[in-house]
Amino acid sequence: MSRRTQQPFDAGSYESAHFDLDDDSVVVVVGSGAGGGTLAAELTQKGVKVVLLEAGPLLRNADYLNDEWPAFNQMAWLDPRTTSGSWRVAKDFPNLPAWIVKAVGGTTTHWAGATPRFKAHEFKTRTVYGRVDGANLLDWPITLEELAPYYDLAERKLGSTHRHGRPPLPANNNYTVLANGAARLGYRHFATGPYGTNAEPYDGRPASVQDGFNFQGDKNGSKWSTLVAEIPKAVKTGKLDLRPDSQAVQLTHTAEGVVDGVVYADAEGVLHRQQARAVAVAGNSIETPRLLLLSASPLFPDGLANSSGQLGRNYLRHTTGSVYARFEKPVHMYRGETMAGLVADESRFDADRGFVGGYYLQTIALGPAFLASFVDPGAWGPGFTEIMDAYDNTAGLWIVGEDMPVSSNRITLNTTVTDKLGLPVPNVHFDDHPNDEAMRAHAYRQSELIYQAAGAVGTVRTPPYPSTHNLGTARMSQRPEDGVCNNFGQAHDVKNLFISDGSQFTTGAAANPTLTIVALAIRQAEYIVEQMSTGAI
Repeated sequence: MSRRTQQPFDAGSYESAHFDLDDDSVVVVVGSGAGGGTLAAELTQKGVKVVLLEAGPLLRNADYLNDEWPAFNQMAWLDPRTTSGSWRVAKDFPNLPAWIVKAVGGTTTHWAGATPRFKAHEFKTRTVYGRVDGANLLDWPITLEELAPYYDLAERKLGSTHRHGRPPLPANNNYTVLANGAARLGYRHFATGPYGTNAEPYDGRPASVQDGFNFQGDKNGSKWSTLVAEIPKAVKTGKLDLRPDSQAVQLTHTAEGVVDGVVYADAEGVLHRQQARAVAVAGNSIETPRLLLLSASPLFPDGLANSSGQLGRNYLRHTTGSVYARFEKPVHMYRGETMAGLVADESRFDADRGFVGGYYLQTIALGPAFLASFVDPGAWGPGFTEIMDAYDNTAGLWIVGEDMPVSSNRITLNTTVTDKLGLPVPNVHFDDHPNDEAMRAHAYRQSELIYQAAGAVGTVRTPPYPSTHNLGTARMSQRPEDGVCNNFGQAHDVKNLFISDGSQFTTGAAANPTLTIVALAIRQAEYIVEQMSTGAI
């Protein structure tokens, strides 16, 4: 470890305001990740009082462990969940369908940092792709043109490299191998970004020290997260009441169907009810529908805001997989940022490839422990040892592409399994759509061709890991019967309830979702303030 990383980044004080439980003037935000943390910061900076409920603890940069499995156990959401469907994750990791964080800052403390924008056609998939058998495609109720100004704001907030004059991250060996192979294969659109990791000091955060292995907690603080960037700014306004270790379990409402409070359990399991003027749910695409389903009542018998029957449905997790390649000489893929380069040529729309939608190829480096666990779960013998013995000479990439929304891919309550509070756990059901399988096969082939062009002596295809891009399940729609919320994330059925995370995505697009979640949160904050100022909520 370099001298610079021995002193963890200090974002400042997290000593927040304290609002009374019966203060019905506050906006309660459930979840402190990309959507909830950003929304809380934007609202407080506009003068709105916010109670931010986070199910996990407050882990500061100094608390992070630079050891893969201990860090995973320190940060990951490990509450019981169940899994069904034909996807391989159900076989390999039946109790871990998603790889997300349970701590202040949410999964922004774990993300790799990629910040590409959605493309215009990805907001109009039903129009552009046409009817795809078995897919529940729907156009977004917003366009790229409408979201573009908020993309600008989000990129400036995150400090995205290659954008608005921000310098690029330096190329490490893992990227150089990828870029050389991509160029020889005829690809043209590859670079070391955009990424939300500083190449030089920005917004009070230092430059990257190219430390690697910061997937789970960035001690240096060079990678944007709501923990190091947005929540401290919200605290400084005096308008934020941050409550870690506070698991929301139910939203309450009036006889007229207006949300008026959030019931949550503290670290000891004691229940409290915070009154609210409005509630924004940003618990990730598994916990968000779970909370709304747990909030069923005689007025909302199928779950809060679920008159459409779409709540929990259309679960998206991106079409993923990895390819690792062995070379005759060392690559040391783990040096430099974990993910710091991508090839974007295949993110276009081109149905002649045998599938709709597109995908990115992005550099990735796993440590020996994670590589052994994820490269081919359950594998053993000479083939497995050949992969591990070649670790120093290995380069790696991750496939991330647009999967199809399918109505039967959904989050439901498993009433036969309960958590420590005695509540039904979420069951995650997923089957790959044929379009997903065709895209993954194409991406595997192209990845191998890239590495072969760069001189690889062998490659291995890695199946998808537990999901990190959890999307859909409370999607935006123009018509109330097609989804859960409108184009501002406002529930069709409940005027003062908002969906503020990737759950609101109508479709998944090919791009990593964080930038779009942040852009939507900035836009949603403006809308909430406007609605409050006019008395609409």
